[in-house]
Amino acid sequence: MAESAAKRLKTDGGGVTIGTHNGHFHADEALAVYMLRQHVPAYANARLVRTRDPALLQDCHIVVDVGGEYDAERNRFDHHQRSFATTFPGRPTKLSSAGLVYMHFGRQIVARRLSVAEESDEVALIWGKIYESFVEALDAHDNGINAYDPAAISTAGIEKRFSDGGFTLGAMVGRLNPNWNDPVPADPDAAQAAEDARFELASSRIGEEFDRDLDYYARAWMPARSVVAEAFAARREYDPEGRIMVFKGQSVPWKDHMYNLEDESGEAGRVLFVLYPEGSQPGAKWRVQTVPVSKDSFQSRKSLPEQWRGFRDEKLDEISGIPGCVFVHAAGFIGGNKTFDGALAMAKQSLVAEV
Repeated sequence: MAESAAKRLKTDGGGVTIGTHNGHFHADEALAVYMLRQHVPAYANARLVRTRDPALLQDCHIVVDVGGEYDAERNRFDHHQRSFATTFPGRPTKLSSAGLVYMHFGRQIVARRLSVAEESDEVALIWGKIYESFVEALDAHDNGINAYDPAAISTAGIEKRFSDGGFTLGAMVGRLNPNWNDPVPADPDAAQAAEDARFELASSRIGEEFDRDLDYYARAWMPARSVVAEAFAARREYDPEGRIMVFKGQSVPWKDHMYNLEDESGEAGRVLFVLYPEGSQPGAKWRVQTVPVSKDSFQSRKSLPEQWRGFRDEKLDEISGIPGCVFVHAAGFIGGNKTFDGALAMAKQSLVAEV
């Protein structure tokens, strides 16, 4: 796909243009435009054409989120047509323009950041992970898909405790649209220019968040995989049943990798506590952290004992019978000790404690 785009640009000559719709903008096309301009060399610094005029869109080298057509060979990436039902490989959510652009160009984006071939295993892993962690939520938002089945939620009688709608990526972009009562220039060209400037800001803003995600997975998450695998393999040094995992040097992003390793080894749900030093300096204090039932859950597989929660220092030493305790969080998901031996004793005692 990227090669055919590059060939077309070469034969067309002149300035490169990306087309999308004008009017109220959304997170999906804002990100789609950013990814193309900043991460796909063929569209670097391309001129943006925001219009719904088919004649103007026809002359654009690539068109996203408008035009009623999805044809990757012709660089047309709209998702609003009635027949559209394309999803990302292995995922159930219908794509928006962000997902379409990422599906076709994402491997190239990741490979360039890693400086490896697009066919490498690392690229495939991060390509899928960034879609699930970042892009898929934008696809769902633009297509009106709820994270949970509304009918099931209603049947269960579950009500939200507070509103979190203002904290989504879609809401962040949406707030950059003009208010209904903002002054609008009388000159149509000036009005469009003002609207386009807001879109450029929105595209840059969500692009910053995308780049942070890309950098995290390429520079921190992926290198952590081997560290977690080593700790996972050594679990039975600390507990015969492999329920305690220890990072000897320093903590790394471990949850995704640990869940995957559990699944691959047929030990899903096995690890209950993770130990790691607070820093790499000699004499650093140690943390004992519970493993959540899923990556984004606040519910632990097994919490630290209730009678420890909210206590600190000598009082916690007294209650637990373990010297060197620093604290246990009131919610019971994390605690600390001055030494590794103390943290390990906290984890082992928690394994057999009634919670």
